[in-house]
Amino acid sequence: MTAAGVVIVTGASRGIGAATARLAAERGYAVCVNYRERADAARNVVAAIERDGGRAIAEPADVSVEADVMRMFESCDKQLGRLTALVNNAGIVGPQTKLESIDGARMQRMMGINVIGSLLCAREAVKRMSTAHGGHGGAIVNLSSIAARLGSPNEYVDYAASKGAIESFTIGLAREVAAEGVRVNAVRAGLTYTDIHASSGEPGRVDRLKSAVPMQRGAQPEEVARAILWLLSDDASYSTGAIVDVSGGR
Repeated sequence: MTAAGVVIVTGASRGIGAATARLAAERGYAVCVNYRERADAARNVVAAIERDGGRAIAEPADVSVEADVMRMFESCDKQLGRLTALVNNAGIVGPQTKLESIDGARMQRMMGINVIGSLLCAREAVKRMSTAHGGHGGAIVNLSSIAARLGSPNEYVDYAASKGAIESFTIGLAREVAAEGVRVNAVRAGLTYTDIHASSGEPGRVDRLKSAVPMQRGAQPEEVARAILWLLSDDASYSTGAIVDVSGGR
């Protein structure tokens, strides 16, 4: 185990997750790089960490599938050691449309990955980190979105609703495990230059909307990652149940 501990970052093959995994390794964590489909991209993240002298593994898991989540955590236990941190970053969006055109299958998938996945991963993390379970404490950071506050009308209200659920979950779990040595916080990310916008059908979405941001630009993934790593660190030792905006003032 490295000095900072062991962290699982879900959805870490690209975007904010990949930036977080790389920065965590720089800060001394051994990193479990979770991915669902992009095995090559995940292995590239691991290779970059290892080239810089860090320690990392790539672990496939669909976080909405309980058996996958449990297998991933068990593999991390065996290969990296005692878990001390979790970043619930895995998430999806769908093509931009109004609610009236969204079918039940998309709704189920959205909530399955964005909400249930975070619940399942946090459950397994608490079992390992909580002093009530023989752990030594730790930290969880959930990824929310400015969409939770804005609602994303006419684009993806289902995604916005999933992130609203993440914020409620963050507050509730933080209070549930605060006395057990586990801190739970969230980062509410704003418009960020990642590939996820292509999934909604508009790769250039950040540039279209950046004029609505007071800072007049989108974020780079590394800017969000720095906030995540601060919340994981001892510098945030008295912060739990917090939702930190990284949104350019929006």
